[in-house]
Amino acid sequence: MLKRLGTISGLTLVSRVAGLLRDLIMAAVLGAGPLADAFMLAFRLPNHFRAIFAEGAFNAAFLPTYAATRSRDGETAANALAATVLVWLVTVNLLLLLIVMLAPGLTLDLLAPGIAEDESAQTLQLMRITFPYLLCMSLVAFLSALLNAHDRFAAAAAAPILLNLFMIGGLATAHAFPTAAHAAAWSVFAAGLAQVTLLILAARQAGISLRSHRPQLSPAARLFLRRLGPALLTSGAVQVAVFADTILATFLPVGSLSHLYYADRIYQLPVGVIGIAVGTMLLPDIARRSGAGDESGMRRAANRALRLCLDLAAPLTVVMILLGEWIMAVLFVRGAFDLATAQASALILSAYALGLVPALSVRAIVSCFQGRGDLRTPLRVLALATIVNLALKLALVGWLGAAGLALATSVGLWVYVGTLFVLAMRRGFVTITPRDILISVAPSLLTAIALYALREPLLHWTTTLVGGWGMTLALMIAGFGALGAALAMRLALGRFV
Repeated sequence: MLKRLGTISGLTLVSRVAGLLRDLIMAAVLGAGPLADAFMLAFRLPNHFRAIFAEGAFNAAFLPTYAATRSRDGETAANALAATVLVWLVTVNLLLLLIVMLAPGLTLDLLAPGIAEDESAQTLQLMRITFPYLLCMSLVAFLSALLNAHDRFAAAAAAPILLNLFMIGGLATAHAFPTAAHAAAWSVFAAGLAQVTLLILAARQAGISLRSHRPQLSPAARLFLRRLGPALLTSGAVQVAVFADTILATFLPVGSLSHLYYADRIYQLPVGVIGIAVGTMLLPDIARRSGAGDESGMRRAANRALRLCLDLAAPLTVVMILLGEWIMAVLFVRGAFDLATAQASALILSAYALGLVPALSVRAIVSCFQGRGDLRTPLRVLALATIVNLALKLALVGWLGAAGLALATSVGLWVYVGTLFVLAMRRGFVTITPRDILISVAPSLLTAIALYALREPLLHWTTTLVGGWGMTLALMIAGFGALGAALAMRLALGRFV
């Protein structure tokens, strides 16, 4: 497990670092004004649909079905299933793309009703460029699921790196486009084509071929459709909450969409490197063990994954909350991105960080159910969490603005993951004890107390020592020191308690 996790996490880390560099350049070039908000909308909307129809729902329904078919009926039957699903996936995406392209104004009115008129025309132009990315990412999700089922994780984990590199290149040549936002939009489209090409080559290298298989409604395909319904509802419920952020943010002051974006990017660094990597590795593992009836093996795998998520999420939460303003200022304040924008984004980051523990654990805990073919339980729990999330968004947005949207997201995650964890414990899917939780959390609480007491004296000392670079040095010392101290105490407690 650790070797595969290292491969996925390593490539995901490279992608996130490249993504951070992309965001640094984008913040300096676009800032947080009307043009930035227009691009954020044009980029977010196809990603909302992708999350519904591709990554979340598709993986949850297809991967366990494909893995079980391959294990039980062989490679030929599994590839026949894959060929059938591919035809359906492309057809649905083309229909959706056609609707959006023929009526982009109606789409924007429905999904961003509060957008200002001066931003609307710019957003419509950018949407026509970015929306075909939806089809590319659906194909990437399909090929990634195939490769993951064959224990080939590297190419799928490396694909997002291409998006970041293409966007960096596009922003670097922004002078050749009407605006920097157009440069970013065209680079997104080009990156989608490159990602599909990479995954096709990786699938060929893995010996996966669908050419000789014609679509057919086999028993495995029917099982996929039965699983897809609850999975679509699950992904749809998640995206309803994300859509709500986009819709409500368009009614907030100009720049709010950008503030949410930059805070979310920092928050998503550990979520992507740790949480998604663990879930990507765990779901096919549990699906295979479920097919073999290895209940104890599934439980051990889930326990290790959840403990790892908790060990790392707790100290990261402390760092993001107590050092959030330093993080945003050091990383982004340059060019069009000013200190006021950094402070607004830091408040949102703190609200997101309150939900970092469930955010890192969500894929692992959901995999405990999905890997056993149970898609209904996560859906029922998600319905409750979504209601809580949406109610809190409406209640908090007028009081806290964009930070209220982030706080509601965190509470919704706690409701979702906490309820699933209790159910998984009752059903024997996981056996995390109070001692495990105490060992993971106690070091971070001690670190938080020390960091709160020392951060201002540390900033004063580093500023005196190196002048304008003082905050950067203070962030490095405090951030790495806090993480190192918490993890060191965690190891000590793990051995001796």
